Amino acid sequence: MTPEQQTEKAPFDTDAVVDEITRFVAEQTRTTPDVDQDLFTTGIANSMFAMQLVVFLEQAYRVTVAGPDLQLSNFRTIKSMAALVGRLQAESAADSDV
Repeated sequence: MTPEQQTEKAPFDTDAVVDEITRFVAEQTRTTPDVDQDLFTTGIANSMFAMQLVVFLEQAYRVTVAGPDLQLSNFRTIKSMAALVGRLQAESAADSDV
């Protein structure tokens, strides 16, 4: 299931999001990151790559990462990015139900 299909049809699947983000990070960095690995302290990611991560998450999961969500803590690990996507999608769904 592509990220777009997940957003439209299924409830949030953390494992699928973790897998997709892991693939993206691995392809972009030519590494095999662990889902709990701090991408910044290990040197896998830097500020330029952080912007690529923001764009990837926004496009792949149809979310907007802005303001307080642009904190490094949301991008340190693959799990933290998946949690961010889940929260933003839940907020978006709640807003559309109003």
